[in-house]
Amino acid sequence: MQNSNKFTTRPRVVIADDHNIVAEGLHSLLEKSCDVIGIVRDGRELLVEAQKLKPDVVILDIGMPLLNGLDAAGRLKASLPDTKFVFLTMKDDANLAAAALNLGAVGYVLKNAAASELLNAVYEVLQGRSYITQKLRPENWAVREARARQFSKELTPRQQEVLQLLAEGRSMKEIAAILKVSEKTVMFHKYHIMELFNLKNNAELVLFALNRHLISS
Repeated sequence: MQNSNKFTTRPRVVIADDHNIVAEGLHSLLEKSCDVIGIVRDGRELLVEAQKLKPDVVILDIGMPLLNGLDAAGRLKASLPDTKFVFLTMKDDANLAAAALNLGAVGYVLKNAAASELLNAVYEVLQGRSYITQKLRPENWAVREARARQFSKELTPRQQEVLQLLAEGRSMKEIAAILKVSEKTVMFHKYHIMELFNLKNNAELVLFALNRHLISS
């Protein structure tokens, strides 16, 4: 197994997780072999700090507030093509792993994994190779495109943003300020999502967001 002693230089790492205990534990683990240059608590903070810090690797949760990890990584990949991503998550969902692989050479590790597996994932992505935890590796990853499409079916990036923020319980005014759009635009997206997926009330909207892993239960 590859591990921290395989790093030829100390990778510069940003940690993105909204749970303080997890973030601090990761910092303690990684500082032995990596330079932890930042810790952020939500997806939008990650967008800002990663642009400033330009890390080699971002270790991030998927279920982060304000903007989930998959969407945040997708945006950063366009502006920071050399930055690698390792998703560290509780979600043992092959559809999510497949969606992550659409971003290129990424890591996907479960939070109950051994520390050595996370370090191995960091090493692999720095070498330009993907690392998917053994539990989620099917015999044939040819189905991954179909799985990724199932995860993101029919929602535009803006709709996903609005849905996540609504499901987090944020008001129309808050969402408008976060997304820098009008409240009318937020209301339009909410109406369209609920009509498109036949959602009758806010409770069904929250459940829908949970099923799509846009928020954590």
